[in-house]
Amino acid sequence: MVRARRLSPQSAAVLTALAASGEQWSHGYDLCRTLDLKAGTVYPILIRLTERSLVETAWETDPPRGRPARHLYRLSAAGAELARTLAPSAPAGRRASGAARLAPRTI
Repeated sequence: MVRARRLSPQSAAVLTALAASGEQWSHGYDLCRTLDLKAGTVYPILIRLTERSLVETAWETDPPRGRPARHLYRLSAAGAELARTLAPSAPAGRRASGAARLAPRTI
């Protein structure tokens, strides 16, 4: 029997940030900056979300000269559907002390 696991607040924040970018590809570093989370938190989340088919990944096709190609991320159809269900379920007025920093920032 497969047990469905709830998403952590950090995983939900990553999904929400990817949903905010729509169909555009995002870099992991940009997600770290937007969410104010460390790479050691964001990249394992992206790996797990990819394994669950909630996030699609690709390599950058034409990186600038002198820099290696970067990994790109965006929501799959299943991930977009899950992200839509997360927003209404957030309790209004009841946030953990660190929850404000998990909301995507606008740059």
